[in-house]
Amino acid sequence: MCDEKQLKTWANELSRRQFGAVAGAGAIAACAPTGTRVADAAASADGLTETEVTFQSADGTMDGLFIHPTGVKRPGVIFWPDIAGIRESKRVMARRLAAEGFAVLVLNPYYRDVAGEQFADFKAFMDADGFQKVRPWRSKFDADTVATDAKAAVAWLDEQDAVETSKGIGAQGYCMTGSFAVWAATAVPDRIKGAASFHGGRLVQEDNPKSPHNLLGKASGSFLIAVAKNDDERAPDVKTKFGDAAQAAGRTATITVYEGNHGWTVPDSPAYDKEAADLAFGDLLKLYRGAL
Repeated sequence: MCDEKQLKTWANELSRRQFGAVAGAGAIAACAPTGTRVADAAASADGLTETEVTFQSADGTMDGLFIHPTGVKRPGVIFWPDIAGIRESKRVMARRLAAEGFAVLVLNPYYRDVAGEQFADFKAFMDADGFQKVRPWRSKFDADTVATDAKAAVAWLDEQDAVETSKGIGAQGYCMTGSFAVWAATAVPDRIKGAASFHGGRLVQEDNPKSPHNLLGKASGSFLIAVAKNDDERAPDVKTKFGDAAQAAGRTATITVYEGNHGWTVPDSPAYDKEAADLAFGDLLKLYRGAL
């Protein structure tokens, strides 16, 4: 989702009206139950409770959305959205996961600079020249800042009545945050037992000793690396190098190239592919049900 050249190509191929129609149709069709909108803080519908939350990290006040089955304890999951941040399509995705029996914390990755939703969908992201807007916010992300955020999120989840603390915690990320999920698993190995990257970037950074693949020996959980078809065509060696690093570290990693193109799992993306997205979601459930 954070491939600037690709997103501009989509914009050239689709009129703004068409782009909005694609995004809207994807968001509506994506998944159910839909639960409640974020404005209905602490509301409950379809057996889910949804609340806007804030809590402290070493770098400031983190904010996000907590969605979980009502009245029961379930394994916690840290959910990092893609470059466009928290918005309705990500809420829909989190509700779907919560409805399967998980307590899902959707984090605002940009909390060091801004709070809450910045873009309603990807059309709004493009209209606002989103890549330029988020560039200074993104520049702060590395293994150390993600570790700070993961530790704070895990500590917060473990204090919630809705979280079953005897179970492991999951972590998942999309595009630029796919690496976050892996880094998180290496930063809090005693709690994060399953990590999933969907069309994630920068999983293998050749010149970085803190590249996600170089830190797998610090993890104790299992991984799902869901690769987009066109990402694999551009860099087919990434999956091999990550797989080799996982094997050397003694970690279980399921690495799969899906038929969808970059962004295929996200309902408001022009690349959204429902069939491939459903397959990836099923693999995510297999990961969490086996590892948490």
